[in-house]
Amino acid sequence: MLTGTATATIRAWLDSALAEASARTPGWEERFVTAGRHCGREHADEARTLLLRAAEADPDTLARLYHHGATAERRAVLLALPALVTGPEALPLVEDALRTHDTTLLAAALGPYAATHLTPHTWRHALLKCLFTGVPVTVVAGLAERAAGDTELARMLTDHAAERIAADRDVPADLPRVLALTAPAEES
Repeated sequence: MLTGTATATIRAWLDSALAEASARTPGWEERFVTAGRHCGREHADEARTLLLRAAEADPDTLARLYHHGATAERRAVLLALPALVTGPEALPLVEDALRTHDTTLLAAALGPYAATHLTPHTWRHALLKCLFTGVPVTVVAGLAERAAGDTELARMLTDHAAERIAADRDVPADLPRVLALTAPAEES
């Protein structure tokens, strides 16, 4: 559960909220929204994802909470997707987050759910957006596996680097690392 720095008050609030979520009482979604106020920023994402899991939130509930939520609630929905949705039905939420300029949403959107369900085209563009916005590529789930041997991604990265150099701008530090991942696997 929450890290060791959570106080007894936070744990008591969360235990009560989790019981409501498990029982799917009408107030559990309000608890989801107010988790940051009760648990603090450092615990809010974890508390919210625990609530979503306890409620076994379905894709419709996740979509509603995402679309009506502030950035923090949206991020929690994105973080919870791998545990709650096995198919592609939550892809519109990931795609919405990828259109934002909020780097915390972008990072959350590129977790394990995206690694499994994004099309190669959308995934490549999301990766380029990480490079462009400064989101560390270490947050991209499945990066090495998806980038391996991807010649289209290699072309896009090379073009992006050339554009940056032509504009007398720095090439993102992560770009050479990702480009190296696109190399075809050596045969033994």
